[in-house]
Amino acid sequence: MKNKTSVLSAVAVIAGLAFAPSASADDPAYITAAAGWFDFNRQKDEGGEFRLEYRSDYKLWQFKPFATFSGVTNGMTFLGAGILMDVYFGRRWVLTPSFAPTWWRGKTDDLDLGHGVEFRSQLELAYRFDDRSRLGISVSHYSNAGLGDDNPGTESLMVNYSVPIGNFKKMFR
Repeated sequence: MKNKTSVLSAVAVIAGLAFAPSASADDPAYITAAAGWFDFNRQKDEGGEFRLEYRSDYKLWQFKPFATFSGVTNGMTFLGAGILMDVYFGRRWVLTPSFAPTWWRGKTDDLDLGHGVEFRSQLELAYRFDDRSRLGISVSHYSNAGLGDDNPGTESLMVNYSVPIGNFKKMFR
């Protein structure tokens, strides 16, 4: 009974966040650059991961689409697109859960993720500056969700910097 109550409480909180009015519904589209530590927890085939993302300002309900590309120093790459949701805590702090199917390439002798399709789930906490740029930290999990015979999964710990696309236009005026 206690577990059922906990699950129902968690669903209620998530639903409340999804339906809550956004504190900053007018946030712009972003280009996000990230760098960090790939496979930091299992350390089977560690490497530096570098990521570039486009985060749209278009909203469908509370969700925004995004596209992502990342490369790892061990030769792996991930290309995908998915959805994210910004949850605001006041003016400055933004929690961004996201989910994206990706196309993975680059099996190594030390780490085979088991399938070409890998799903990335991520949680990012960022500080938002006056110009709406954001500096944050994120933890990502890559998994094939059982599509392959083997599903080892792996995690990344990243530092993210998101710049509103309008800021790039201002630089080239």
